[in-house]
Amino acid sequence: MPEGLEAEIWRRALTATVGRRITSAWVDHRVAPTEFVSVVTGLSVTAIRRAGKVVLIETDGPTIGLHFGMTGRVIVDGDAPIDRLEYASGRDRPEWDRLRLFTNGDGAVAAVRLNDPRRLGRVRLNPDTTGLGVDMFELSVTSLEDALKCRRIAIKTALLDQAVVAGLGNLCVDEMLWWGGIDPHRPAKSLDGDETKRLVDVVRRRLPIMLRRGGSTMGDLSPDVRAACPPCERDGHPLRRDMIAGRTAVWCPDHQH
Repeated sequence: MPEGLEAEIWRRALTATVGRRITSAWVDHRVAPTEFVSVVTGLSVTAIRRAGKVVLIETDGPTIGLHFGMTGRVIVDGDAPIDRLEYASGRDRPEWDRLRLFTNGDGAVAAVRLNDPRRLGRVRLNPDTTGLGVDMFELSVTSLEDALKCRRIAIKTALLDQAVVAGLGNLCVDEMLWWGGIDPHRPAKSLDGDETKRLVDVVRRRLPIMLRRGGSTMGDLSPDVRAACPPCERDGHPLRRDMIAGRTAVWCPDHQH
């Protein structure tokens, strides 16, 4: 499912629309405000930002927020920056479109399409992102220590909280804890200074690598590894799959403490 890395890939692709005017639009009103089309038609795109897992299309009017749910993806000028999401259908069916934006009078191919077979994504006007924590690419030891110091919940659960770190999802959190050698069950506040620094260093180093490879499924704990739970590449101990607060955690009981 889309995480902050996928949102960043789509943000970069959507920068191609900056400077264009939205000449017409269509939206599935089950996922967007009823006034959406009338509000955005005629607006010019001024910038593309990302807030955690949400892509923000800035205009000379309201901001358009795209949240991708579990299976949503973006197609820009007919090209898909991500061809297929690992846990979604590989097909691109027109009836799965939830948003189409046409720019500069080109009515043949939508400049922006949000395609989502499960209809769990959302299109918002001026979405509220004030509750988000520090962005995953801007994480620091101080910000993480401050966010975790009073939390008794599992460190995995804490890192999935978008108010703690915006952009991290289930796959990336497991990957960061695996590289950092931290048991995902541990209470968040139990991490000492060295462990917190090590985790932040891992986030800073590994997220850009996964981004270059193509997203959250491109870590060492790939979907195939998560399904099979083979011996850990780092120590040979069988990986384990647990449920923590309703989310699947794949980890190594040998080197993660």
